[in-house]
Amino acid sequence: MQKMFSNMSVKLCPGLYCGRPRLNLTEGECGVCPRGERTDGQKICRMCVESPELYDWLYLGFMALLPLVLHWFFIEWYSGKKSSSALFQHITALFECSAAAIVTLLVNDPVGMLSIRSCKVQMLSDWYTMLYNPSPDYVTTLHCTQEAVYPLYTIVFIYYAFCLVFMMMLRPLLVKKIACGLGKSDRFKSIYAALYFFPILTVLQAVGGGLLYYAFPYIILVLSLVTLAVYMSASEIQSFRNLVAKKKRLVVLFSHWLLHAYGIISISRLDKLEQDLPLLALVPTPALFYLLTAKFTEPNRILSEGGNGH
Repeated sequence: MQKMFSNMSVKLCPGLYCGRPRLNLTEGECGVCPRGERTDGQKICRMCVESPELYDWLYLGFMALLPLVLHWFFIEWYSGKKSSSALFQHITALFECSAAAIVTLLVNDPVGMLSIRSCKVQMLSDWYTMLYNPSPDYVTTLHCTQEAVYPLYTIVFIYYAFCLVFMMMLRPLLVKKIACGLGKSDRFKSIYAALYFFPILTVLQAVGGGLLYYAFPYIILVLSLVTLAVYMSASEIQSFRNLVAKKKRLVVLFSHWLLHAYGIISISRLDKLEQDLPLLALVPTPALFYLLTAKFTEPNRILSEGGNGH
């Protein structure tokens, strides 16, 4: 028995991600594991049968929200204040991304179910297996590049592809019918913008997917705080009365509050979620702080006081 284990230890595959097929452990050559599998401690390819953790779902939710938020931003940017088509385009963008998310889950294993099986993310290198191909004899490289974080890496690309397909199927027809208040050159600018930012998001996921996986909660918090401050400053909101004057401002405020809560929950993860739930009470704090201090930072007031002092 000891001799058998010693032989097995000698035959362990080199590198972090090279493994042997399960059906031919003794004679099979070390190499890349099939898609949907990764190596275990004995360098044997094992099927990914775990369910994604809460943090994994939150990461996928973040990646799914990116194109939706960009859609809404460019729709609002190009629709203009007098256009009545913005609301319908916002709803269409939401439908496109929601349909793409549902279809993406259905086509992934297990097919036809709104669930996925996955491999647990253990470390940052799991996202960049192409950088860890071993060279046992320092001459020949053993290529073992695989999706060790199956399917968190490729499922995002599939989702973006479906988003693009649904957008090209629905949005041009909608814009052509309801965007009568816009000039011909402005009607499709939000669609043109998507043709630019989808390739950018794809490259971002391909290169920085692992970094985004660990950093997205902090990215959400920082961006939501910055964008809220910029929006309130650009809209000249300096009091509660200015804030409630338009329903759109309340919608923007509540949307940012949801992003704040999303970021806090993502940082807490499941194991500390119950302990950190009281932190959700701090979600309105940035907006309240801005409203209470906006009058002290008004440029006209600062300039007038500076002139009087001079």
